[in-house]
Amino acid sequence: MGIPTLRTKLEPSPADPARGLVDRFGRRATDLRISLTDKCNLRCTYCMPADGMDWLPKQDLLTAAEIRHLVRVGVDRLGVRELRLTGGEPLIRTDLEDIVAGVRADHPDLPVSITTNAIGLARRAVGLKKAGLTRLNVSLDTLDPQTFRSLARRDRLADVLEGVETAVDAGLTPVKLNAVLMRGINDHEAPELLAWALERGLSLRFIEQMPLDADHGWTREGMITAQEIRDRLSTRFDLSPHPADRDGAPAELWDVRVRQSSTEQARSAADDDVLGTVGIIASVTEPFCGDCKRTRITAEGEVRSCLFSHEEFGLRDLLREPLAAGESADERDSAIADRWRAAMWIKPAAHGMDHVGLDSADFVQPERSMSAIGG
Repeated sequence: MGIPTLRTKLEPSPADPARGLVDRFGRRATDLRISLTDKCNLRCTYCMPADGMDWLPKQDLLTAAEIRHLVRVGVDRLGVRELRLTGGEPLIRTDLEDIVAGVRADHPDLPVSITTNAIGLARRAVGLKKAGLTRLNVSLDTLDPQTFRSLARRDRLADVLEGVETAVDAGLTPVKLNAVLMRGINDHEAPELLAWALERGLSLRFIEQMPLDADHGWTREGMITAQEIRDRLSTRFDLSPHPADRDGAPAELWDVRVRQSSTEQARSAADDDVLGTVGIIASVTEPFCGDCKRTRITAEGEVRSCLFSHEEFGLRDLLREPLAAGESADERDSAIADRWRAAMWIKPAAHGMDHVGLDSADFVQPERSMSAIGG
């Protein structure tokens, strides 16, 4: 894991399309995240303020055709091998099914997922499955209605749970759950959340809270660390490292077994005792920047090489400008690929800097919050 070592001599941005979206540290981005909107129908405290957000004008958002176009460039010219549609809340887009269906028509074998809060999913899960959606990630921080209201500032837990159930029934599996633990609010629920997920065959991922909140209220002392998450889970379960290669995934996986006495542990550690896995995404305390494979495009078509970048590179103008005299569509796509490749070439080593340290003195939180960046 860790961070990559900066090469002593920087190469020019690579021109060979076969090399894909490589950066100065030898990392290759194959996981594309495209945000569909900056809007959300929740106001989670670790992401957005209660009110006062300025939304992007509709005409600034990428259209369904433009999203499909960028995915084609990414897959055909830059080596993208996986797509996730994010937000804000992607289910706000009424044309989400059209977007998924268009991508699926172009790329029959491309894994396509969404990250969602699941509000409205119950009535759209079947249609999204038919359109070609592979699976989804659902944000679920608590099973307690009152705590949900406190965290999300909306009374919608029942809608979320209904959406999860409908997604499973529709075959959008494996359904993955994302949970952010907040100190003194829902951190005590970690074992219950995991038990609930395991009973339903859902894959739970706990995420350390990152400094991407719109209120800029994050503190290192206030967040629940990966070690604290493991400690809380260990009051009910035994965790052991999952044997599969992590392969650049943000979550470190742990096999989960029922907690046993020391005598029982010595007597039984068979594979069939494993109830499932749990993931922990420790972006702050155990960063995995050195293996990052992600490239992000915001809802208005800006390339962000890192969640914490302070630079963006626009692709929307190249999509919308008429072709110049004598310019072919293929040449324009080459120009889009070149700009995208150049944006990724200068990707920072970690956390928007040349070193890890979301709590370091020189860390500067990006102006955009997570909802405006895309997860």
